[in-house]
Amino acid sequence: MNTPLLSDDPDDPDALHDPDDRILKTLRTRRRGPVLTVELNVPERGNVVDEAMLDDLLSVLDEQDPSVRVLVLTAAGQDFCLGGDREEFAGHLAQDPTGNGIRVSGVKARRVCDALTSHPAVTIARVQGRAVGAGFALALACDLRVGADTATFRLPELALGLPTAWGGLLPRLISEVGAASVREFILTGRPLTAQEALGLSVLQRVVPEDALDAAVDKWARPLLRRSPPAVRVTKTLLNSLTASTRLADASVLDPELMAAVASEVHHMRTPR
Repeated sequence: MNTPLLSDDPDDPDALHDPDDRILKTLRTRRRGPVLTVELNVPERGNVVDEAMLDDLLSVLDEQDPSVRVLVLTAAGQDFCLGGDREEFAGHLAQDPTGNGIRVSGVKARRVCDALTSHPAVTIARVQGRAVGAGFALALACDLRVGADTATFRLPELALGLPTAWGGLLPRLISEVGAASVREFILTGRPLTAQEALGLSVLQRVVPEDALDAAVDKWARPLLRRSPPAVRVTKTLLNSLTASTRLADASVLDPELMAAVASEVHHMRTPR
């Protein structure tokens, strides 16, 4: 499991002890002192986001243990996350062509991304391989984002006949990156390289893949030395000021938009 390389030396004041591991259906978590690592753990499926993963993420993020001061979101395998589960998506439509299952899933997705953004701990995304669609959104919801120099980011929703409406991604993306750049890579669907992502502030650091843990560690160590109340209040202020620049956050409509478009496309493709 990928974890920050924090020392276990008892003479090191930054050392973390008493690791606490948990295995959920789609995640593995490891607690080392004030650092909680949450690993997407379905590598054989590219860590696609399905209902089970959303439920597992909510169960972990909603705990909000105040003693957790750094939360690292990482993933097993070659890719960070290849997006939403298309088979489950199609199953929702087959079961209810009006899209109600997609609405339910969309609400959970927004809750997960909001929980990452508003979590009292500083959240760090550790990205390797591909971050596609929902995976892009999960990484972007974190405070700090480091990626391998081979990482790529892509939003393929338009090519799939869907709007870019998952987890409140679009307003976050425009706020972090800027509307002109977002418009270009959403409409074209082209992938962003790690260096492009760095230039657009999708990532704040790019390192060789074997240096990802050290990069996370370099951020975590000074954070653990800061006053916890000061960090929490500063993060709250940053989130508040960022949200105020979005003018009108229409991402509350994401589940409805996704369900409406998916239902219409399903209806058009269904033989009569």
